[in-house]
Amino acid sequence: MSKTPQPSDGSLLSGIAGPDDLKKIPFEELPRLAEEIRARILGVTSVNGGHVGPNLGVVELTLALHRTFTTPKDKFVFDVSHQGYVHKLLTGRQDPRFDRIRKSGGYSGFLTREESPHDIWGAGHAGTALSAALGLATARDHLGSKEHVVAVIGDAALTCGITMEALNNITANTNRLIVVLNDNEWSIDKNVGAMASYLNELITNPVYNRVHHDLESFLKHLPGGESLRRMGSRTKQSAKNFFVPSCIFEKYGLRYLGPFDGHDLELLHKNLHFAKKSDQPIVVHVLTKKGKGYDAALDHPERFHGTSAFDLSTGRGKSSKTNPAPAYQDVFGGAMVRFAREMPTLAGITAAMPGGTGLAPLRDEFPSQYFDVGIAEEHAVLFAGGLAARGMHPVCAIYSTFLQRAYDPIIHDICLQNLPVTFALDRAGVSPNDGATHHGLFDIAYLRCVPNATLMQPKDEDELVDMLYTSIHTPTPTFLRYPRGPARGVPVKKRPARLKLGKAEVLRDGSDIVIWALGPMTADALTAADRISGEAGITVGVVNARFAKPIDVTLLKQHAGEASLIVTLEDHALSGGFGSAVLEELSEAHATIPVERIGWPDRFVSHGSSAEELREANGLSPDRIFEKILNRWRALKKAPNHSELLYK
Repeated sequence: MSKTPQPSDGSLLSGIAGPDDLKKIPFEELPRLAEEIRARILGVTSVNGGHVGPNLGVVELTLALHRTFTTPKDKFVFDVSHQGYVHKLLTGRQDPRFDRIRKSGGYSGFLTREESPHDIWGAGHAGTALSAALGLATARDHLGSKEHVVAVIGDAALTCGITMEALNNITANTNRLIVVLNDNEWSIDKNVGAMASYLNELITNPVYNRVHHDLESFLKHLPGGESLRRMGSRTKQSAKNFFVPSCIFEKYGLRYLGPFDGHDLELLHKNLHFAKKSDQPIVVHVLTKKGKGYDAALDHPERFHGTSAFDLSTGRGKSSKTNPAPAYQDVFGGAMVRFAREMPTLAGITAAMPGGTGLAPLRDEFPSQYFDVGIAEEHAVLFAGGLAARGMHPVCAIYSTFLQRAYDPIIHDICLQNLPVTFALDRAGVSPNDGATHHGLFDIAYLRCVPNATLMQPKDEDELVDMLYTSIHTPTPTFLRYPRGPARGVPVKKRPARLKLGKAEVLRDGSDIVIWALGPMTADALTAADRISGEAGITVGVVNARFAKPIDVTLLKQHAGEASLIVTLEDHALSGGFGSAVLEELSEAHATIPVERIGWPDRFVSHGSSAEELREANGLSPDRIFEKILNRWRALKKAPNHSELLYK
C-alpha cells in the first residue's frame, strides 16, 4: 500500500496568495510546505488525472526558484510545462479552478500565457524552453532591463534537436542565462541514448563531483599545485582537464554547477543564489526523483507520468471504462507484433513513448525490430527513411500533435523520395484533458498537400488492422490516423484484408442526402441518417470515406449527380481538412451540388472534461450534427436556386 501524505494542521499553503507570501515563510518550515503541496497535488490528480510524477519531483526545486527569484519580473520558462502545478499553486492559483485542473472550467494542465502573468511562456511539447528563454534573455539585453531568465529543462529535453541548437547559440547572444537541468532519468519512458549515458556518468563519477568545481583547493594539495593555481585561467583549465574531463556544457561556453540533490532545499538555495550572481550563462544540474513523496509514483514512473484518476491509498487506476473495447493504440500494437512475426523487415519506431503508442509489446517480443529514439521526432522520421531506403518497412508511431515537429523531413526526405514508410498517427482528433497543444486536429491539412502521401483513417479496429496491413505492403509513404481511447468493439478478422487505395465504402444508400464520413465519425453519420430519415422522411446515404487522400472521386462524382446534398463529417479542423478536399474535387469536376462541412472550427480548442463535452461546445455532438444537416436540408428546399447555397 502506498503512503499517502496528508496536509498538516494550520496549512501553510493556504496562506500563499503569491510568491511574496512564500518568501515570508521561515526556511525551516519549507519541508512542511512541500508536504502540503504534494498532498494537494495528489488529492486533485487522483480525481482528475494528470502529470503526477513530474510535479511531485519538482516541489523543492520550484519552492527554491520562487524563493530566489521574483516573478513575474523574473522569467521562468518550463520545458513542456506539464510540471507547472507547483508553480501554479505558488502564483495565486489555489482557487477552485485548481481543483478542476484539466477539466472544463479548471486550469490547464500546462502553462499558458493567457492564464497568468507569471507564465511568460506556454508549452506542451518538449525541447522548446531553452530557445524561448534565450530569446527572452536576448530581448532583455537589447532593451536594457535587468531581470533574470531561468529555463527549467528536463534531461529528456537534451535528446531534442531544438535544445542542442539553442545550446549552441547561448554564448553568442547573452552573458546572463540560468539553465536548471532537472535530471530524473525519465521523459515519459526511461531515457535512452548517449546523452542519458553521459549524464549518468556525471552523476556517478566521484572524481568529477569532488574535483570539477573545487579545482583550486584540489591543486593546493598537489606537488607544484600552488604555482599552477596562480597561473592564468587557460592554464588552470588545462590542468583541470588533465585530472577530469571537461563537462559538455562548458564546451558550449556555459559554467556548470552540480550535480546535486534537487530535494535538498539548502543546496538548492545556495546554488541558485550563486547562479543568480553569475556573469556568464550557467547550468545548474539537479537530481530529482520523479514521483517523490508517493510510493506508487516512485514504483511506476511511466504510469504516473500522466495518469487518469486513481485510488490515492493504493495507486491503482479508477476504472471509468464503460466500453469493453480495447484502445486503438493496443489494437495497433497487437497488430504490429502479429505482422512482425511474418515480416522480419518490419520495424517499429517510437519517440520515447513505447507505452503510449502501443509499441511496448513489440519491444518485448521483437527487440531487434523495435527502436526508441528519444524525444526526437525529426530524427525518427529521417531514421525511418534510412531503414526504408535499405529495404525495411518502418512504422513510425508518433502522436498526431508531435508529428507536426517533423514536417520538413516528411516532405523533403520521405515523400520527395517516395520511400515506403508508414506513419501511425495516434491521438488524431481531440485529446480532451491535455488541450490545445495535444489535439490532433491538423494532420489532414498538413499532409494531404504533400505529393506521394496516402492518408487514411479506419472506422473501427478491424479496419485499423486492415489499413496497417495495407500500408506495410504499400511501396510509398502512408499515414494512418486514429483517435485516442476505446475502439468500437468490432472483432478483428483472423486474416487482414488488403484495401484498394482511395476506395471508399458505401455503408448505406440514399438519394437525397449523402454523408461522407471519415474514420470513427461514420458512427455519428449512421445515427444522423437514422434520425433524419425517421423525422423528415428523406433518404440518407452514408459513405465510409476511408481515405482523405486519395479520395474516391468516381463515387463522389456519382453522388454529386444523384443526390441533392453532400455532407462531410470529420474529427479534424475544417480549414484544409477532409471536407475541403471534397470541395476541391467537386470543383475540379465542375459539380454544383451543395456541400455542408462539419468539423472543428478555425480556433484552438481548449481542454475539457471529455471529448463529448468539447464536441457539444463546438458543434460536433450527435444532436448538433443532426441539427446542422437537417437545417441545411430545409434551407436548401426553400432556396429558389440551389447554387446560392453551394459552398456555404
